[in-house]
Amino acid sequence: MNLKQFSEILKLSQTTVSRALNGFPEVSEKTRTRVLNAAKEYNYRPNTQAKSLATGRSMAIGHVLPTFKKEIINPIFSDFIAGTGEILSKSGYHMALTVVADEGEEAAYRDMASKKSVDGVIIHGPRENDSRIALLQELGMPFLVHGRAQEMETSYSWFDVNNRRAFKRATELLISLGHRRIALLNGLEYMDFAARRRRGYEQALTEAGLAIDSQIMRSEEMMEPYGFAATMQIMAQPNPPTAFLVSSVIPALGVQRALLKLGLQPATDVSIVIHDDQLSFLPIDADRPMFTSTRSSVKDAGKRCASMLLEQINNPGRAPLTELWEAELVIGESTGPVKTSR
Repeated sequence: MNLKQFSEILKLSQTTVSRALNGFPEVSEKTRTRVLNAAKEYNYRPNTQAKSLATGRSMAIGHVLPTFKKEIINPIFSDFIAGTGEILSKSGYHMALTVVADEGEEAAYRDMASKKSVDGVIIHGPRENDSRIALLQELGMPFLVHGRAQEMETSYSWFDVNNRRAFKRATELLISLGHRRIALLNGLEYMDFAARRRRGYEQALTEAGLAIDSQIMRSEEMMEPYGFAATMQIMAQPNPPTAFLVSSVIPALGVQRALLKLGLQPATDVSIVIHDDQLSFLPIDADRPMFTSTRSSVKDAGKRCASMLLEQINNPGRAPLTELWEAELVIGESTGPVKTSR
């Protein structure tokens, strides 16, 4: 059954039916309910092309991925996309992934806007004073930032996790266990989330009267070899840390590998706290998980980002949407009191 046939059954215009199915505010709640109930009764699912013709939309959401970020092979990004796709598909949308050279982001967004190939975009990995935000506002294209960009004077829609508070709480936990030398293995700190995590870590140290030591702090792309190499270097110092705070479970696996190679046991000899995105390929369902973590599902974040962006698309001209989630602090098997014999 096509849109025309379905509309004839309801004795409504194709435009009204399409708008009802896509959540447009111009359609009354009574009509929307009638259309949705009929869609279930007749098992009607509009195809993307028909919806696009009826609504004047592309029925696509864009993601622009510069090659230097390697996001397309990042399992964290993969889980985010899985969450986003789940919501979009239910609304008849698909995703348009554009992989560009490092300097090609602006041209890609301008091309999307001129061709109207997408109805909105999600910005990934925001930086301080992120130029993409001003560009998309200039182009008049609906967008949502996964994260936040510091020092931006303009208002815009974003979804974020409270990274500063999460890492402050994690550091405070380690301090409460008696740790005074706490290493930080962070993500790339030109990224907003990593900068906020560092500030939370430093704030907790300062409030506890502990020194901030750059010799036991690292900032790199969050891969397993980074965790291994950084831990080997830091633990070779004359006054090594008794605990590590790590920005992802992926480099944390490298930290664990390095400690075992050095003959040290996590929790017993050196404590580890991580940020856990609840990745699908590393499920942690045990009552007491492997790592103590600040936990927030990146797949759920993808779902929420998609819902917020669709809300903007369906309600043009509305005020920007913002949402901040708190991470859950989960105690696992990787933390314990400082080992005073060391």
